[in-house]
Amino acid sequence: MAYWSSPSLPLLGLLSLFLLTTITTTSAAPVTTTPIRLGIIRKPSPDNVPIFHEAPAFRNSEACGSPAKDHQIHVAMTLDANYLRGTMAAVLSILQHSTCPESLVFHFLWSRFEPDIHSSIKSTFPYLNFKVYRFDASRVRGKISKSIRQALDQPLNYARVYLADIIPTSVKRVIYLDSDLVMVDDIAKLWEVDLGDKVIAAPEYCHANFTQYFTEAFWSDKSLAKTFDGRNPCYFNTGVMVVDADRWRQGGYTQKVEEWMVVQKQKRIYHLGSLPPFLLVLAGNIKAIDHRWNQHGLGGDNIEGKCRSLHPGPISLLHWSGKGKPWLRLDSRKPCTVDHLWAPYDLYRSSKHTFEE
Repeated sequence: MAYWSSPSLPLLGLLSLFLLTTITTTSAAPVTTTPIRLGIIRKPSPDNVPIFHEAPAFRNSEACGSPAKDHQIHVAMTLDANYLRGTMAAVLSILQHSTCPESLVFHFLWSRFEPDIHSSIKSTFPYLNFKVYRFDASRVRGKISKSIRQALDQPLNYARVYLADIIPTSVKRVIYLDSDLVMVDDIAKLWEVDLGDKVIAAPEYCHANFTQYFTEAFWSDKSLAKTFDGRNPCYFNTGVMVVDADRWRQGGYTQKVEEWMVVQKQKRIYHLGSLPPFLLVLAGNIKAIDHRWNQHGLGGDNIEGKCRSLHPGPISLLHWSGKGKPWLRLDSRKPCTVDHLWAPYDLYRSSKHTFEE
């Protein structure tokens, strides 16, 4: 018989075990859960959608009250069969550490209707408040240029550019998250970030060599290079962003990013998927937030995916950006040390095993 256990305590223990530096992880207020059904919820489908255990029902603490619309937290992610295992782990981690999990609304974007994926989410998280939207891949197919890694060239990787245009206009603010991460802090803290007059908030990394994100063709063209005049551009990772959806719509930021994608097709001014056009439009003009909200790069570099250790400092979110994904490395029995921090949130159950109710 398989038993599901709360990942909170194993995670804290693992952090202590694997970090060489002193790292503080903030634990969320306790939430009430209902017993989990022990067993596989659905059989493997012909489309080979992964099979998952049903997650427990996470309930609001008394301090939350009823999950009114005015107090909802909106989270957006993409849905891809290849990353579904990561998505499930990410959702579980967010619910697990949220003080008010019933106040969360998830907005999932996919490029085509896949009923097996929809039913898999529904059976894994029966109490989850979520909506699914179709992202029309034809909007970007003619604008995508080949990058250094095939995964970065998928149309769905560009869905974040169109996020504010796809979700309902009633959603004024949304947190966009990649599928290769887990949250170990209350998402409400990220939601409450003061954006001021900025369109997005994200951790900035001004120590990074910003010039490396663009080609010599870009920097040698004075008309292009002057794009950053008057700004102090810094790298930021688009896998974790708080977005003022209203300001994004009103400012026409989708079109601004698209314009740079057109330039890229003509002049080859960068190598990395959907990140550089975001930097061209917004670098040096975002609300910088604490680095604890994106401990990124845990997937290693974009070529070989070599193991990386955690950066020193407190952690609220662990992000396996880069080539290596924790579920693949764990399955291959060649995990990196940091992959064991993701494992407690993995709801996947191999079809090779039999689980009974």
